[in-house]
Amino acid sequence: MRVLKDEFIISNQRAGYRTLTMKVRRDYGLKVNHKRVRRLMRKIGIASIIRRKRRIYTVSSEQETAENILNRKFKADRPNQKWVTDVTYLSYGNGQKAYLSAVKDLYGGEIIAYEVSKKNDNVLVLNTIEKALRANPGAKPILHSDRGYQYTSYQYSNVLLEYGIQKSMSRVGKCIDNAPMESFWSHYKDEAYNGKKFKLYEDLVTSIDNYVKYYNKQRYQWKLNSLTPFEYRNQAA
Repeated sequence: MRVLKDEFIISNQRAGYRTLTMKVRRDYGLKVNHKRVRRLMRKIGIASIIRRKRRIYTVSSEQETAENILNRKFKADRPNQKWVTDVTYLSYGNGQKAYLSAVKDLYGGEIIAYEVSKKNDNVLVLNTIEKALRANPGAKPILHSDRGYQYTSYQYSNVLLEYGIQKSMSRVGKCIDNAPMESFWSHYKDEAYNGKKFKLYEDLVTSIDNYVKYYNKQRYQWKLNSLTPFEYRNQAA
């Protein structure tokens, strides 16, 4: 029970019974099933904070749109088959804004590229895409996004065309079409951002760096057979 309490505290009271089960199995070598962990959590009075669903509405405005080719088929058979991307805004200092752009590979859910900026512009998005492509030479995935203005720009479309990437876009007002990316934002904000104060921009960037490393390489996932996204994706290499 002490191990469960300690790991629950380390997780900022976010870890649920499945996460704690994987943690004690892999890190402590304890043979315990999730039902017992759930009973013990109830006994000692610990429960994870439930993430609230976010409603996001995107207005379609201009330029280069695309069909919803991904069509909520979020399962990938191999690395670099399907990527999703998005931008979220964050705050630091006295209400200043920063923007986090990321690309997620749907084979295992690893964040394969991300970029932080004080500006929400085409440069932010294109730098993120180029990072993903440098890390995965020759990749030609379906790349899904919402209909934000960066993703409907001619510049974005031209880059995807140059690399032979198939563009897919969510329908207007349907954030569920990009559910895997929304899920990552929710995990990040609940586990490493909400309730924290970042005095400096650099403090926020460091926090993001640390969380992405944790999410990719330390955060065991039940649906991945208790592997991390990094482990799952690389076992296919």
